[in-house]
Amino acid sequence: MASLKDLRNRIASVKSTQKITKAMKMVAASKLKRAQEAAESARPYAERMDKVMGALGQSVANLPGASPLLVGNGQNQTYLVVVATSERGLCGGFNTNIVRAAKRRIDALLAEGKDVKILCVGRKGRAQLQRFYGNRILDTVDMGGTRYVGFSDAARIAERVRVMFDEGVFDVAVLFYARFQSALTQIATEQQLIPVPLPDADQADGLLDAGGDAIYEYEPNEEAILDDLLPRNVSVQVYRALLENAASEQGARMTAMDAATRNAGDLIDRLTIQYNRTRQAVITKELIEIISGAEAL
Repeated sequence: MASLKDLRNRIASVKSTQKITKAMKMVAASKLKRAQEAAESARPYAERMDKVMGALGQSVANLPGASPLLVGNGQNQTYLVVVATSERGLCGGFNTNIVRAAKRRIDALLAEGKDVKILCVGRKGRAQLQRFYGNRILDTVDMGGTRYVGFSDAARIAERVRVMFDEGVFDVAVLFYARFQSALTQIATEQQLIPVPLPDADQADGLLDAGGDAIYEYEPNEEAILDDLLPRNVSVQVYRALLENAASEQGARMTAMDAATRNAGDLIDRLTIQYNRTRQAVITKELIEIISGAEAL
């Protein structure tokens, strides 16, 4: 049985941990509002741009000279899987859920005979994927020094992906991240970056005319606009994913630290009861010894 000193030390240790988890919960809650607003603000633009690019790709898919960023390079053999996770832990199943979704997709591609290469954004994703696909990881983008995600961070990652595509490193790029729904719920999401995914009938509504062509007028000309718009679309989608991840991470961390704080409180209560019972037993034993000694005299 644990001694009184051991129990006191353990109670003090758990109380210290409880203070830390409570402070981390408050910090995450203060960061969550800003991150959530940024993620929700970026959604309409990113979603609309993705639909426009998809409709445009559908209208020019069979035309010669169409940009590979829009319609692909004609091959479907090598995939680049971009896995965006966090740099820090203590955020529940946030990172694990993203990696699990990416792992399912990678395993399915490998089963189909495809070649898979991985680009990790964040150290936590790499740490988990390293065990299964160490030789397939090309590199890791370190986001540790980034306090708030900016468009320049996303543009840097998107430029890296575009350069690899231009060099023929892969044929198709897909991105995995966590879409923020609430502090309790973050949905692991897969999105195709390159080429732009073609929309279905519902998504194309209002973007295509009766003949299935995109409803656009180009000014000054189609080439000049697409040369700027297509690379920007990749950056916008990456930026949206990073913002969603930032909000999801804070929501998951707040929830995890709240649960840890409550669990620490429950453990303190149980240890306190055990301490009081042990102390009472020690006192009772001492009293019995004193009474027994007095009767012996």
